[in-house]
Amino acid sequence: MSVSAGDLESMSGAASTPESRFVDATGFVIDEVTSTSLRAHAELGPDHHTEWGTIHGGVYASLVESAGGAGAGHAVAELGQVAVGVHNGTDFLRASTGGRVDITAHALFQGRSQQLWDVVITQAESGKELARGQLRLQNIPRPGSA
Repeated sequence: MSVSAGDLESMSGAASTPESRFVDATGFVIDEVTSTSLRAHAELGPDHHTEWGTIHGGVYASLVESAGGAGAGHAVAELGQVAVGVHNGTDFLRASTGGRVDITAHALFQGRSQQLWDVVITQAESGKELARGQLRLQNIPRPGSA
């Protein structure tokens, strides 16, 4: 099942919110999510390029944030919480001009107040890792909840 980032909240039973235009611009699409893992993909191309014709590192950092955040948010949704990123460390491993990328995220640690997720972005065609990152998140009450 493929879902957009905006559909994730409705899947977890939380109130639906408008999808982020920023996240939408990265092409991020969730394929499967559990409380401890996430699979997603994105189609990257010229709209994501640097002036030198390669995918901008900020796109990879944003995909790490989106994947780790969606997985972590899913893990705490039933508790009436959201997970917000407090540190994103993304390493850019090789340049790419675009195409489909596969994104996998796994929880390394899930505590009462924080989570740590590992995210890997792979070029679908070659299977080569393009970037990987760790995202630390804080679990907080859902804004607007009592």
